[in-house]
Amino acid sequence: MIQRTDPIVRQLAELPDADRLQLVDYLLESLDQPDPEIERLWVAEAQSRWDAYQRGEISSVPENEVFAKYRT
Repeated sequence: MIQRTDPIVRQLAELPDADRLQLVDYLLESLDQPDPEIERLWVAEAQSRWDAYQRGEISSVPENEVFAKYRT
């Protein structure tokens, strides 16, 4: 675990706000990498649902009904 007393952390904390924000943005972006296995599973699930819809095994719900259900 990185400690606040770590020289790198202290040096980064002294950067101007704009630079620290850019650093945070970079770090968050570096963590936001898609997992190929999860992507593959989502594609398979979407295809399965689409196929079931086309076969008439499942139906759709009009968007106004969906949104009405979750309106506050």
